[in-house]
Amino acid sequence: MNRTGRILLVALTVLVLSSWLAARIQTDGGAIQLQSIKLPAQNGQWVVADLFRPRSATADNPAPFIVVIPGFQRSKEALSNVAIELARRGFVTASIDPYAQGSSSASLSRMAATTEGYGLFALVDYAASSENLNYIDRTKIGATGHSAGGNAAIRGANYFGREALRTGRPSKLDSVYVSGYVLTLTDEVLEDVRSNVGVAYALHDEGAYRNELGHGDMRIAPEALRAVNSGLPRWDLVNEVELGRLYGDKGSRTLRVVHNERILHPFQPYMAEAIANQIEYFEHVFDMETGLDPYDQVWQWKELLGVVALIAALVSLIPAGKLLLQTHWFNELIHTVPDPLPKPAGRGRAIFWTMFVLGALIACFTYIPMAELSQKLFVAASTRQLTWFFPQRMNNAVMLWAVLNGTVGFLMFWLSYRYFGRKNGITPALWGVAASARELGKTLVLALLLFAAFFVTLFTIYYFLHVDYRFLFMGVRPFQPELLLLLAMYVPFFFLFFLSNSLRINAAMRFAGQPEWRSMLLGGVANSLGLILIVVIQYSVFAITGTVHWTDGWLYVNLLFGVVPMMFVLPYFNRLFFRATGRIYLGPMLTCLIFVMILISNTVIYLPL
Repeated sequence: MNRTGRILLVALTVLVLSSWLAARIQTDGGAIQLQSIKLPAQNGQWVVADLFRPRSATADNPAPFIVVIPGFQRSKEALSNVAIELARRGFVTASIDPYAQGSSSASLSRMAATTEGYGLFALVDYAASSENLNYIDRTKIGATGHSAGGNAAIRGANYFGREALRTGRPSKLDSVYVSGYVLTLTDEVLEDVRSNVGVAYALHDEGAYRNELGHGDMRIAPEALRAVNSGLPRWDLVNEVELGRLYGDKGSRTLRVVHNERILHPFQPYMAEAIANQIEYFEHVFDMETGLDPYDQVWQWKELLGVVALIAALVSLIPAGKLLLQTHWFNELIHTVPDPLPKPAGRGRAIFWTMFVLGALIACFTYIPMAELSQKLFVAASTRQLTWFFPQRMNNAVMLWAVLNGTVGFLMFWLSYRYFGRKNGITPALWGVAASARELGKTLVLALLLFAAFFVTLFTIYYFLHVDYRFLFMGVRPFQPELLLLLAMYVPFFFLFFLSNSLRINAAMRFAGQPEWRSMLLGGVANSLGLILIVVIQYSVFAITGTVHWTDGWLYVNLLFGVVPMMFVLPYFNRLFFRATGRIYLGPMLTCLIFVMILISNTVIYLPL
């Protein structure tokens, strides 16, 4: 086996071993049975969930049941950490894919979190009435969710509270925990709640500008005061909330507690303190003596192993591609790597850095305008209507940004060559762009083979071990066949950006005498700097003023936490495949397919039922 084969073998070994260890952690060494379930719901809809059943939960020893609801743009795996920690302590948990996210269907309702709890209502109804889940205590059903999932949880308490008032029976939802969302802690919603309620809100939540006082301090927030006072008698109402204090009585389902962790909104579900607060809450309301300290948490190791698996899977693409290039059918794609460009000096150096900075600034200041334009061009998706026409609200914004910046990249490349490069020894022969139609076709076939191998490997890992490649809210998950249609819809537009990046990295940023590691690092910075600047501006203004710079677009900025890492590593793949083929095409063809599939399988999709 040659060096390339050994690298591939090592990468696959690391991938399998890290995935196996991650699977052992999420099943607590086999003490938890994990399976996916698919529940039919109203209007032909369906809910998919991961069901974590501690083996200690049996028909003779039923356990409390807790539904975990991720927020907007999140799948069931994003809050598996919460499900794992609760299941380790004896709770049966079900982490759901919210409607229009993950593997659950879309919803006919344009306000699925509010009117259907993102699928919570259907699952609670099933759990409370079916004998199939004979290992759960149907008198102890709870729900917890973050962000829009938190809204779903309190809406569930309201929905089943109104049902309880009609029937004269206790609410099917004994207790709920609302994390990262307080906008619906209103008198109208709370007056019908017949459940215990826990509230957790990040002190530094970026969306706090929408709160009544415009900040995230829950001690004096009207939303928190209403939540607490909704469980207290009129003569015992409070004017300031004592954080962490248990108000009311759990037996009469009037218990209230408020937490205010010092963290940002997207990272709140991954904070040990925030998870410990949830654990303590459910242990208390359900009278569970687990014997485990709330801070005894193992989910972090699963996340670490998930990012190791992700890196190993991506790294394996390089040797796999090189091995295929050595075959008879593909070896004609191998060309001599063109000589690097002369190292810029004087005027050339000034032009290079001017283009570098200008490209970053354009990338920075066009992102939010493109997000706003996407809402006007793709009205159906932006208003949560079911459609086959570009049905991904958030990715539509990223796509428009990619088209614009890809076009700008080509224009800047041409202008620098037209007015400087061609007069100073730069020729198209140095770019690695010459290719026949036959070569381009074979390059596409090779990219498709590697793409298929990548996701077939993921499918196999998930089938046997029930883990994907994931770190916090960034992940690569198996996709449904219908997403291939969306891939064909989105890839041509994204490819403009990916090809532009490969041209820039390999034909404008590869200089004689420059170490490859420095060249690729510079390319990674160049490709992600504009988006990093958005994050820096957003949170610098937030730190200084207490309000984020982009308010209406704050969710689009939060999306960048997952996009920026992909933008940074993209030039590495483009350069490595350029070195393997001497041409700029294989890298962008493959990375465009993979990264766009990652994007479309991890975001909200309003596909018709």
